[in-house]
Amino acid sequence: MPTEVIFRTATEKDVPAIVALLADDVIGAGREGASDRYLDAFREIDADPRNHLVVADIGGEVAGTLQLTYIPGLSRMGTERAQIEAVRVASAHRSRGLGREMIAWAIDQAKQRGCGLVQLTSDKRRSDAIRFYESLGFEPTHEGLKLQL
Repeated sequence: MPTEVIFRTATEKDVPAIVALLADDVIGAGREGASDRYLDAFREIDADPRNHLVVADIGGEVAGTLQLTYIPGLSRMGTERAQIEAVRVASAHRSRGLGREMIAWAIDQAKQRGCGLVQLTSDKRRSDAIRFYESLGFEPTHEGLKLQL
């Protein structure tokens, strides 16, 4: 990356930029929109010590985002895992290595915390994203299922 990336905790002021990133593709455009619920959700995430909503800041601009959630569990001898969700890179910053840098940063955070596993999911329609995650060493070891409520 030619420009320095600063990974920082998202603030309430970042919410509109994050929502814009979430909506900036075919899938997101169909499920994101104007809503006061984003601020409520942000406040819940921000207050939860097991959640970390992060932005990749380049020159004062929100160039990317992800949410890192730490999940305690009994399986794997009580191993805590890190879940990476809602990874987005602004279109102007794609194909420059920012996504790779973001995931490496998230993995490093999980290691520092002592997590034994990092996991993520990606919509099956995001074939490029899946190839990207596999290129970083993620393996499709499980079949994920969701139930919309």
